[in-house]
Amino acid sequence: MIDYQKILNKNLLNVFIEVLKNIEKNGLNGSNHLYVTFKTDSFNTIVPDWLLVKYPDEMTIVVQHEYYHLSVHKSFFNIGLSFNNKKADLKVSFNSVISFADPSSDFGLNYQFNSTNKKIEKKKKKVAKKNTNQDNNSNVIKFSSFKKN
Repeated sequence: MIDYQKILNKNLLNVFIEVLKNIEKNGLNGSNHLYVTFKTDSFNTIVPDWLLVKYPDEMTIVVQHEYYHLSVHKSFFNIGLSFNNKKADLKVSFNSVISFADPSSDFGLNYQFNSTNKKIEKKKKKVAKKNTNQDNNSNVIKFSSFKKN
């Protein structure tokens, strides 16, 4: 079975990674800035404890004027940010990223990554199997809806 969602997410994630690499190399130009939302409790994501208390599940960071030490790696990125004049270094796994947006360019992407929890994955597959004959899969694009009458 072809996992279209996984293939799509991988390629959409590459857009985000390329944007970060561009910022790492060239900095931010003009009014560009990013809102990045990610799961703080995700494997390989490291957030200082004092931020985890405030954002135990997910948080959104703004990459704009005051960021430092941005480095992009194969499976994560590191960035330093200031939160109420208190500096913090973050390590954000790409698997934890939920969405990113650049409001100045009217561009953004949402991601639907598979959970790393095997039990949840098995349950999702069981439910998906039950629903294969039903027409309620929101990830399927019906090409017939694009045909001109």
